[in-house]
Amino acid sequence: MDSRKAIGSWLSGPRATAENLGADFGHRGERLGLPESGPGSVAPLGRRFGALFIDWAIAALIGYALLAGGDPGAANNWALSVFLVMSFLTVGTVGSTPGKLLLRLRVVSVEGRGRLTLWRVAVRTVLLGLAVPALIWDRDGRGLHDRLSGAVQVRI
Repeated sequence: MDSRKAIGSWLSGPRATAENLGADFGHRGERLGLPESGPGSVAPLGRRFGALFIDWAIAALIGYALLAGGDPGAANNWALSVFLVMSFLTVGTVGSTPGKLLLRLRVVSVEGRGRLTLWRVAVRTVLLGLAVPALIWDRDGRGLHDRLSGAVQVRI
């Protein structure tokens, strides 16, 4: 094997190398029965990060204005708690956080494509608070927190 080809395969990553060898992974969400694009397809990572940023900003503002009494140092301590409570309440009731609603995303159950049950929302929220499960993704683009709670984030 040519050394440039070997280095190129290493730089492009394992998925690209496997695809060059003939493996067909399909589109994100295909294994879940989701469409490739449009409503009901797996939410793109950019929108998910945007929604996370919006939700964190809301949580930080609530922590700063209502709970920390205007003290920026104390607001940082409250932001995670507010974020987790907001996530649990909004995903458990309407299926979306405020940031997800703004970016037209929804968290649904993989089995029935409806809202998650409250115990699944609780599992998802606890794992989201740990951060590491949310940073590990499968080939469908679902974080470990979504996978373990039987959820998928889709476009609406």
